[in-house]
Amino acid sequence: MVKRNALGRGLGALIDDADKIKEQVSGIAEIEVSKIEANPFQPRTRFDQEALEELSASIREIGLIQPITLRKFDGEKFQIIAGERRFRAAQMAGLTKIPAFIREADDDGMLEMALVENIQREDLDSIEIALSYQRLIDECNLTQETLSTRVGKKRSTVSNYLRLLRLPAVIQKGLREKEISMGHARALINIPESETQVMIFEQILKYDFSVRRVEEIVRNLNAEKSGQEESATEKGKLPQQYHNFRESLAKFFPTPVKLSVNNEGKGKIIISFKSADDLQKIVKIIENQK
Repeated sequence: MVKRNALGRGLGALIDDADKIKEQVSGIAEIEVSKIEANPFQPRTRFDQEALEELSASIREIGLIQPITLRKFDGEKFQIIAGERRFRAAQMAGLTKIPAFIREADDDGMLEMALVENIQREDLDSIEIALSYQRLIDECNLTQETLSTRVGKKRSTVSNYLRLLRLPAVIQKGLREKEISMGHARALINIPESETQVMIFEQILKYDFSVRRVEEIVRNLNAEKSGQEESATEKGKLPQQYHNFRESLAKFFPTPVKLSVNNEGKGKIIISFKSADDLQKIVKIIENQK
């Protein structure tokens, strides 16, 4: 029971019948390293060299404590389901045989199990997780709802990871290399133009903007764009004689101004401001006209 809790909900959700797991997993066997091949569905694409060397030194000293999981295929060969990092470290340590569990699994099962194994036991970067989720959707025909159940995550969490794949490649690279955080990336997703996303990304690197600062920048940009779009719509609805009034007000105040008039000639003027400083400037302008 303790082991199941440690692994999380996802692994248990991958296989409906818990007894089936016991049937699929044999006892620990010593398998020749030369007969083991990497998992082609491995979601992790990069391994930290220093961490591998540390693990390799440990394995060289005390052996491989946690067996890897394999499936048998093509005669006497085996393919890794989970544990590629341990396998690579064992190779570096010069081991010729390593302990392994042997499991029966088709390719879809391998992909799912490898994904959950890595998400729950390894520190995948955000893009690797997103790519893995996308592969499960594309290659195993899973919906986001089903995927969230399989990996034990909220649907909104899965969706947020998948949205990262819409970011320009340079930002995805920055996220993978930890130049920016997941919070920065999630804020940038809310900007529709990729050129603006890259511009703000470069500013984050240059000025070391916090996540909160980036969220503020994005919020202000979207508010300004929304105001411009509303103004354009307003312009088409306003009676012609009011256009000049609106333009004069817009020049008078250093901030977007909205003017609306109904058929009876009644209306309202909305003067927007983005900060307390902006508001003070507007008040001073009005006071100076008294």
